[in-house]
Formats: sequence, structure tokens, C-alpha cells
Amino acid sequence: MIRHSPAPVLERLSAIRDRSIDLVAPLEPEDLMLQGMADASPPKWHLAHTTWFFDTFLLQPNRPNWQPLPEGWGVLFNSYYEAAGPRHPRPQRGLLSRPTIAEVLQWRERVDQELQSWLLEGMNHEQAQLLELGLQHEQQHQELLLMDLLDGFSRNPLAPSYAPDAPAPPAQGRSGHWLELESGLISIGVEPGDSVFHFDNETPRQTVWLDACALADRLVTNAEFEAFMAAGGYQKPHLWMSEGWSLVQENGWAAPRYWRADGMEFSLRGLQSREAEAPVRHLSWFEADAYARWAGARLPTEAEWEQAARQYPAAAADWFDSLWQWTASPYTPYRGFKPAAGAVGEYNGKFMSSQMVLRGSSFLTPAGHGRLSYRNFFGPQCRWQAAGIRLAVDR
Repeated sequence: MIRHSPAPVLERLSAIRDRSIDLVAPLEPEDLMLQGMADASPPKWHLAHTTWFFDTFLLQPNRPNWQPLPEGWGVLFNSYYEAAGPRHPRPQRGLLSRPTIAEVLQWRERVDQELQSWLLEGMNHEQAQLLELGLQHEQQHQELLLMDLLDGFSRNPLAPSYAPDAPAPPAQGRSGHWLELESGLISIGVEPGDSVFHFDNETPRQTVWLDACALADRLVTNAEFEAFMAAGGYQKPHLWMSEGWSLVQENGWAAPRYWRADGMEFSLRGLQSREAEAPVRHLSWFEADAYARWAGARLPTEAEWEQAARQYPAAAADWFDSLWQWTASPYTPYRGFKPAAGAVGEYNGKFMSSQMVLRGSSFLTPAGHGRLSYRNFFGPQCRWQAAGIRLAVDR
């Protein structure tokens, strides 16, 4: 059982769960159903799915008197957990007008009250770890909610604003120096038993050989990427991987995802003038890779990124809270990786193919959610996440 005071965990539970509600406060009822593409989900679904996680994996197996979610809701709000049963098709989540938002919020409140009561009674170590996984999972969905909302709003000719003070990445004032890494053996990742929270895909700790290289001390800016475009970067097949070049041709890619004409960019604040020195964002891995090749550089591996972020302080580079940063590393398991037992083992492991690793965190990531060993991942064609470019060069 948990023998220390439950107060910090109770405070963390309330803060994270309340934050999700705060994120939808600026929205109208119609916005809660918005699903702009198959990869995205409506805000109401995010609120329900994160609650389903606690209900399904924590409360139902461990609280004998718990009244679970209403019949059929599990099918609606299961995302991809095969062991948890059937799922409503992801592209059709925007059709789920019922249950109502009032019913979802009532369910959330009931789940929160039960979790709070359980914490006061005492959880064992394994249960507390699963609770923390659920909270980290909810923080991931808080970022996804904003990403998906930006995608949906961007499709509206009225260019609606989520909030006039919505977060945005800061402009960069760094010099563009290189952060040098020497050749040698380094360690990345964490041990499975490490007391600091980590996802299973960050384990086990690895020994990796690094050849001498250097990483840029800042991310590529809008102005720099505009120079790539002006030089015909989107028209030169030799800069692109074959699949990326096909996507450029098929989809008419000619600029980052949310760039608009006349120097404008769509954001959660609506249409805004692009800042020349702000980091360029909402790029696919293929675009990041093509830019790096055009610039006479490359993308860093995730091992190079982690070592540089460990070796050089945050004040020396925007490792966190600006943009996720594409790496040259495919999302594959570390040597000795073992997924968590049970249905939650589907959380990361089964996606270890056809994805690329991103490191750091973004301006949409909840505060404190990033860490050195965090392995985010998206398909190389994805552009709606807040991702940018950090260059690397060999020495």
C-alpha cells in the first residue's frame, strides 16, 4: 500500500484532469464534435477516452463495488487496445453525437471521485504506477486535443481562433552555433526499474557508439525554410526520399502545413503573420529530411539528440517546449525491450514499425511532460503535430 501522504498524488490527479476541462472551455458545443481527418479525434472523444482508460484499466479490475461505464461506451471510446475489446472506427469518431458532453463530464466526475477515494484508502505500488501511466496518457491527449483542433479549424474558410492567447513557439535569438559531440560510448534511455516515470519504450538503458558530430544550437526558422522554398526545394526530386517525393506530387505540398499566402500562417490564434525568426513547424519527416539535405546537413539520430541535450544545458538550445524535433532514427525497440504486461502493453510496442522518432517537446506539450529519454513517434508523412527541424553535421 502507499504509506506516504496521498496529498501530492491527489493534487496531481486534480490538476491534470482539470486541465483537460480547461482546454475545452473556449469551445462551443459544435466544436466538441469536430474531426477534420481520420487521424484526428474530436475534443469530446479525447475527454471520454482518457476517462475510459482509468475506468477500464484501474477501476474495473480493482474496485469491486465500482459501477463501470454504461454499456456500449467502451466500444465508442476504446482507441486501439485489442485486448480491451472491439472499437468504433476511428474515422467515424466525429459522428458520435451521443453520449452528450454533459453525460461525459458526469462520468469524468464520477471516475475522479472514485480515484480520489481510492488514493485516500491507499494503493499498492503497481496500482500507483498504473495511475501515473493514466495521468501521463491524459497529458499526451491534451496535446493531441490541441493538435486535432488546429487541424479542424484550419479547414474552415472563416479561419476561426481557438483563443487569442493560445500558446505559440517563441522566436529564436540564438546565434546558430554548433554544439560539438566527441566520439565515444554513451548511454541513452532508462532502466525499467528507474523511479522517475518513463514509458516502456524508453527502456532498457542502451550503450551506443557515437561518431564525432555537431548539432545546431537552434531550430530551423521560417525565414530559412522560405529560402529552401525559393530555391525550388519542393520541385527538386533529388532532395527527397521516393515516398516523400510521391507525397509532394500527390498532395501538392509546396509549404509547411499551415502556411498561407501573403506571409500568413494559421494557428490556434487564427490567421497570424509569420515571424521570420520563429521555428518552422508542422512539417513531415520527409520535408525535414529534404531541407537538411539541401542545407548540406542531416537530421540527428535520437542518440545524438539525447547526448547533446544531456551535455548542453537547456539555455544553450531549445531542447524542450518549442517544437518536437524529427530525428533520423526509425521507431524500433531498444535491445532487450519488453512491453508492459497486459492490455497496456499495447500502448507503445505494437507501433514500432513505419514510424520515425521525435525528441524534445513542443509549445503544446503540458508543462513538465518532456524529458531527455522521451521517444515520441509519428509516421514520416504526418504534418499536423508541432514538429520542426534541428540540423546535425558530421565531424
